Amino acid sequence: MRPDVIDLRQFYTSPLGQLARRHLTRLVREIWPDTQGHTVVGLGFATPYLRPFRDEAARVVALMPAPQGVVHWPSDEPGLVGLADETELPLADNSVDRLLLVHALENSEEVRPLLREAWRVLASGGRLLVVVPNRVGLWTRFEDTPFGHGSPYSPQQLSRLLRDSLFSPRQFRRGLFMPPFRLRAMLRLAGWLERAGARWWPRLAGVHLVEAEKQIYAVTPIPVRQKRRRLVPAGLLPAPERRLKVSEPPCR
Repeated sequence: MRPDVIDLRQFYTSPLGQLARRHLTRLVREIWPDTQGHTVVGLGFATPYLRPFRDEAARVVALMPAPQGVVHWPSDEPGLVGLADETELPLADNSVDRLLLVHALENSEEVRPLLREAWRVLASGGRLLVVVPNRVGLWTRFEDTPFGHGSPYSPQQLSRLLRDSLFSPRQFRRGLFMPPFRLRAMLRLAGWLERAGARWWPRLAGVHLVEAEKQIYAVTPIPVRQKRRRLVPAGLLPAPERRLKVSEPPCR
């Protein structure tokens, strides 16, 4: 079940959510250290991770899927967020340089159409960055966080899905090694647990981050759907279109 936008906002305002945001933002910036002059779009609930890009990117926009709902962002400025169908984004072809998916892919009921739409809006050489829960991680087992919903992925599953959707995976990161506990003592150890987990227990990460580049050399044309022909009984056609059988007068 997809988490509601209110639950997502409440999580990221909590101490645990703020820690998760800081650790994942650091990884996102490692992958995208420079977005100068680029158009950056976040899809799903990516607003907690978009603020660092506003100081350097040419344009930053957030789109939230209709089943999830939408909240105003930034809270103290004119809105840069919109509600959209994730399989029909209101963006022109080849108009996005960086597309960030957070709480999107694992919650989508139409994963391949979503990725196909991501491929459409990305410019040539554009990059897609997907943040998804780890299938064997601890965070996916706790439904009181957004990472405990939807369909988690293993690195192999995610890589295969992206390749099948005409993306070439380039960079991988793992994050959220701290357990999703709200105890103060555990939160104070979060930094140490992140460093230790990345070194000693990489398979137990809470989330995977995968950057992929749009492929343009293996594209096959999308087949045009032919309109279905409807067979309508003659008796239901308008009178001028009916074929009336006129009986001949009997011979005398």
